[in-house]
Amino acid sequence: MKFLLDHDVWAATARFLRELGHDVIVVSAIGLAQADDSDLLKTAHERNRIFVTRDRDFGNLVFAKDIDAGIIYLRILPSTQNSVHAELARMLKEHSEDELQRAFVVVEPGRHRIRKLDLE
Repeated sequence: MKFLLDHDVWAATARFLRELGHDVIVVSAIGLAQADDSDLLKTAHERNRIFVTRDRDFGNLVFAKDIDAGIIYLRILPSTQNSVHAELARMLKEHSEDELQRAFVVVEPGRHRIRKLDLE
């Protein structure tokens, strides 16, 4: 799968996703470290990438402002990193890239929730 990682996603998570064989770009690597949140989502959509963040405000952008991008929101702390990564890996095996590009996903220790986006 192809991901665009927000500046707040830990390097350990980027490495973890790459080790699973995924294509990962961090926003700072493409000059978007200071970009507006809505611009980050538009970039993810334009590049057919799923946006990964630790910032829960992105849910508001997707649902209230109707921005068309798939998002994975990680509820992760240093103490829960391993369990969140394990759940992230499980979730990525269960769902296709197409499904995730059309959803807002919350991943936390031991569980994940998916809310499909109405892209019509």
